[in-house]
Amino acid sequence: MYLDMKHALFCIYLLTHLTSGQLTDSHLSNGMRKWPVPYRRFDRRPEVDPFCQALYPFCPTGDRDSRIPYMRNSDVISVFRLQAPVWEFKYGDLLGKFNIMHDAIGFRSKETGTNYTMEWYELFQLGNCTFPHLKPGVSAPFWCNQGAACFSEGIDDLHWKQNGTLEEVGEITGNQFNDLARWVQEDNETGIYYETWTARSDPSGNATVWFESYDCSQFVHRSYRKLSELGAKLTSKTQTNYTKIYLYSGEPTYLGDDDTIFGQASMKSLASDIRNFYHDFQPHQSTLDAIISIIEAYKKVVLEKNFYLYYNFQYWHLPMKPPYVRITYEEIPLP
Repeated sequence: MYLDMKHALFCIYLLTHLTSGQLTDSHLSNGMRKWPVPYRRFDRRPEVDPFCQALYPFCPTGDRDSRIPYMRNSDVISVFRLQAPVWEFKYGDLLGKFNIMHDAIGFRSKETGTNYTMEWYELFQLGNCTFPHLKPGVSAPFWCNQGAACFSEGIDDLHWKQNGTLEEVGEITGNQFNDLARWVQEDNETGIYYETWTARSDPSGNATVWFESYDCSQFVHRSYRKLSELGAKLTSKTQTNYTKIYLYSGEPTYLGDDDTIFGQASMKSLASDIRNFYHDFQPHQSTLDAIISIIEAYKKVVLEKNFYLYYNFQYWHLPMKPPYVRITYEEIPLP
């Protein structure tokens, strides 16, 4: 029996709720940091390293390159808000009971009656995108982290309705849909990696956000905002809540990138600390090893108040503070 990283993350969340600068970087401006750190975009999507393998294939029934069919100008396209528990196909509504939800957008052409589903998720599952592999003989942690858009024909009504949401929130023209399609393809080529965490100073409404997540719900929000820019009117009869996974910390410290930390003898101690931190988040452990790792991870995050975040291909240290880790299901209105 094995415990994957999604279970490990969830167990750490439960544990935390049962208890209650000499380096510089490009984020500095006139000696002051700007928060949140901007998500880095790229000119094009890199090739996938053969080492990175997904337990379940990415976009199995859709177009992996997110090619989207062209709609006639006269067509009217219905827009649907889609939401279902993460990994419902394997665990049913279990994660939905803890408000751990996956988000997507549906479309239906009135001229053809054809339905479509558009979503954005990890190429190699959440664990690989959240924590790296530690390869023998390789100093730097190895990351299998890419996320991408998936566009497929059809909407699985039972999947979205049974334990989640399938709601029509608006209509757009064929022209607006085609403009959105062009934007999605550009967004998909430049925003290549998944980011699980939102890191902020505290749970209050006026907290400082250190880092924003970049996940399925963020893709949905960006798509809704783009549709609004294109003139779409979107409304919902239900509360539009979305899952967020927060880390709470004091102001983060920039540490460096792979070359800085793992390529210099003077950084050997820091390199060792980072590797030791990620050692307790390795995939494909037995249940016993996973339980031991979760306890060790709890010690590092809660008792020692340490977290090493890899963001924009750079490492940051987060001095953790209560409530440390929290999964929320909060309302984010349609634009």
